[in-house]
Amino acid sequence: MRIVARMAGIVFGAMMLALSFAIAAETVLRKFFAYSFGGIDELGGYAVAIAGPLAFTVAAVEQAHIRINLLHGRLPEVARGFLNALAAVSLALLALFLLYFTIRTVQDTSAYRSIAQTPWATPLIYPQTVWLVAMGVFAAATLVLAGQALRYMARRDWAVLDRRFGPGSAEAELQAELRDLEKRREPEP
Repeated sequence: MRIVARMAGIVFGAMMLALSFAIAAETVLRKFFAYSFGGIDELGGYAVAIAGPLAFTVAAVEQAHIRINLLHGRLPEVARGFLNALAAVSLALLALFLLYFTIRTVQDTSAYRSIAQTPWATPLIYPQTVWLVAMGVFAAATLVLAGQALRYMARRDWAVLDRRFGPGSAEAELQAELRDLEKRREPEP
């Protein structure tokens, strides 16, 4: 799963870097040469639509999403495990709903042969198909995570369920940040 998250993060980062360079080039060309590519905003919309599910995938796999931890640490281990499994299953259900919506949108686009109402008049089936693939990656990742959480719950392995799917404590986050700081300070070989 970490490889999927890593690849999604790399694709996300590459898309955002490419978009940033394209916007910077467009800005310079407009300012100094009165020239425009005419469609960078269209590309930006596609990039954000595709990058969103990729970022969701990274956040789900790396447990990087925000969870409100007001009561969680005060609950008994079994209750924490149940809530962690419920959170994983809920996220998978949300991902499946979003995938369903994406499939329906791509089907409609294909049926109507929709094109973008922009200077490029891009057939929308192309960027929406990539969006569908990205949404499929998110749904698949969350389904695997939900399956793992349910498997731990069926085994009554509350400690692993809490460690793998629970929100980290403030102390654990501090230790992780300190380890990361140490890695950044180490000289390159």
